[in-house]
Amino acid sequence: MKRQRSLMVLSLVSSMLLAACGSGVPAPNDRLASAEGATRSAHELDAESDPQAALHLKLANEQIEKAKAAMKNEENKQADMLLQRASADAELAVQLAKGAKAKAEAQQAVDRANALRGGK
Repeated sequence: MKRQRSLMVLSLVSSMLLAACGSGVPAPNDRLASAEGATRSAHELDAESDPQAALHLKLANEQIEKAKAAMKNEENKQADMLLQRASADAELAVQLAKGAKAKAEAQQAVDRANALRGGK
C-alpha cells in the first residue's frame, strides 16, 4: 500500500513536470533555418537591385533578428510568428527579384531584335 502510494505520488509529480515542460512552445529552429535560407536565396538573386525586393528582404532580415531575440527570451510563439512573416517577406523578395531579372532579360531580347531589324 505504501509502495503504491509512493508510485502514485511519483507519477503525479512526473506528470506535472512533463506538463510544465511541454506547455511551452518549442524553439522554432527549423523555421529559422528556412527563413534564413530564403533570405540567402533573395540575396543570391540580387534582390537588393530591385527596390521592392530590397524592401521585403530588409523586412525579412529585421524580423529574423527580432525572432532571434525572442528565442533568447524563450518567447518562442512570438519568434515563430516573426519567422513566418520573415519567410513570407523573403519569398516575396525572391519572386520580385526573379520578376525583375526576367523583365530585364526580356528587354534585352527586344533590344537585340530591334538592332537586328535595323534599329526600328
